[in-house]
Amino acid sequence: MRGRRALKLALIAVPAAILFLAVMGFVAMSLWNGLTPALFGWKPIGYWQAVGLMILARLLFGGFRGAGGRSGHWRHRMMERCEQMTPEERERFRQAFNDRWGRVAPPDSKPTA
Repeated sequence: MRGRRALKLALIAVPAAILFLAVMGFVAMSLWNGLTPALFGWKPIGYWQAVGLMILARLLFGGFRGAGGRSGHWRHRMMERCEQMTPEERERFRQAFNDRWGRVAPPDSKPTA
C-alpha cells in the first residue's frame, strides 16, 4: 500500500517539478532579456543560461532547504533555551534585550502618544 502511494506521488511530483523548472526558466530568461539589455546594455541570454542562473542564485543566496529552514531551526533552538531558563534568568535576558534593542511592542498593541 505504501509503495503505491509513493509511486503515485512520484508520478505527480516529478512531472510537476520539471514543469515548474521549465516555466521558471522561461520567466527568468524573459525578465533578463526584457530588462538587462535595455537598462545595462548586457547581452540577452538563452533558456539554459537562465536555468543555470536560477540554480546559481539559489545556491548562493538560498541554499536548497525548504521554506523557513534556517529561521525555523533558530526559533526552535531559542524556545528550547527559554524553556530551560529559570524565571530570574528569563527576566535578566528580557532586560538585557530591552537595554540593547529597546522595548518592542507586541504586534497587536497600539502605540501610545
